[in-house]
Amino acid sequence: MPPTGHAAARPRRHRLAAFLSLLGELLITAGLVLGLFVVYSLWWTNVLADRNAQARADEVRARWRTAAPAPSSSPAPGAGPGALDTAGGIGFLHVPAMRNGEVLVKRGTSADVINDGVAGYYTDPVKSALPWDPSGNFSLAAHRDGHGAKFHNIHRLKDGDPIVFETRDTWYVYKVFAELRQTSKYNVNVLAAVPREAGRDRPGRYITLTTCTPVYTSKYRYVVWGELVRTEKVDAKRTPPAELR
Repeated sequence: MPPTGHAAARPRRHRLAAFLSLLGELLITAGLVLGLFVVYSLWWTNVLADRNAQARADEVRARWRTAAPAPSSSPAPGAGPGALDTAGGIGFLHVPAMRNGEVLVKRGTSADVINDGVAGYYTDPVKSALPWDPSGNFSLAAHRDGHGAKFHNIHRLKDGDPIVFETRDTWYVYKVFAELRQTSKYNVNVLAAVPREAGRDRPGRYITLTTCTPVYTSKYRYVVWGELVRTEKVDAKRTPPAELR
């Protein structure tokens, strides 16, 4: 005689319970996998990038120590880094307000450059000036989270804060004068030689820092502008300017 009533319902309840148990296990597994991915993206990539960036920075400084003296304090205008260039980077960015130590700066802003825990200067879609050029905008990008997250604390920068760029023989000292907390990732005007979106209307020697925003997304861009206020010759002890002491 086939089962009826409660007897027939029991197998269905067992199957449902087994299904729900399996579903729960799958969701827990998916959560663990997602959690591990987040840990990898936001922590382990930082570890790897910082390790790589430190190795490259050590190589740059070793080259600086052993290189012949530069023929002048800076290359010819528009000629590129010249004597200040190295295979691994053109110098180091120091931004005390971001509490990120020194940041090696290399050519380019593609993922294969800045994923190594460095900042890169733009070559496309707008070509960056370099600090020693007589005018222009030294425009840089770095990650805000993961891969070293060198610009994670960009929101800490305020008007008047120093941004210092160090080359083999010169300190370039900039002061922050404007910020744009959110703009389209396609807004290339922020990289212009004369940053009119920052309120400037004439050529000067500017620096622009760009990164993704909000944190943990890449939907928009956060922009900070600074202007060169002075340069200092690097002495034998590489004594930093007052802004970094």
